Amino acid sequence: MTYKEEFIEFLVQCNALKFGEFTLKSGRVAPYFINTGMFDTGAKISKLGQFYAHAIKEHFADGFDGIYGPAYKGIPLCISASIALNEMGIDKGYVFNRKEAKTYGDKSTVVGMELKTDSELILIDDVITSGKAIRESLVTLKANNNPEVKGIIISVDRQEKGKTNQNALKEVEEILDIPIHPIVTITQIKQYLHNKKINGEVYLNDEMLAKIDNYLTEYGAE
Repeated sequence: MTYKEEFIEFLVQCNALKFGEFTLKSGRVAPYFINTGMFDTGAKISKLGQFYAHAIKEHFADGFDGIYGPAYKGIPLCISASIALNEMGIDKGYVFNRKEAKTYGDKSTVVGMELKTDSELILIDDVITSGKAIRESLVTLKANNNPEVKGIIISVDRQEKGKTNQNALKEVEEILDIPIHPIVTITQIKQYLHNKKINGEVYLNDEMLAKIDNYLTEYGAE
């Protein structure tokens, strides 16, 4: 089993991937929903970090200095991923931003590794929709010696249209001129889970698959 397949099963087991009817922030009514807030125990966040670490290693090997996680969701992600990378023999730094400015001590807007102009970072987050959080992160990093962001890793590419008919993820990628790599895509999730039993239950049957396909016919973009 690949780490991508293991990740899909992990999403199911943590109840972080749900099928049904969900109204999104965009107003779209989607037949699937990904809730990364379900990784709420030490065991779960530790395992999640391993999947991010595998994706980082696949796309960037050890050619970077540290991992940046945007507050708040990115904080446990960058820490757990850096721990998992260390267990793979890749010891790198981690850093995250403060949401509120510190008014005492060093008054730094970031916590973690020292950032230099020649530092190379991998930014990790849960999902990307408009890219607002990523842009805010880049502003923070620019104010902290402007290190280079070599790439971005997220959990799932929903493969949906953004403001144009293009994939929302690719829109953000082109605007920022930074490569973005998901651990898995919704297509990979569909293909792996269709009529597959996990814990004795078929998680994605023909009826639900048809609803997802219909939704992606209207809103999807690879």
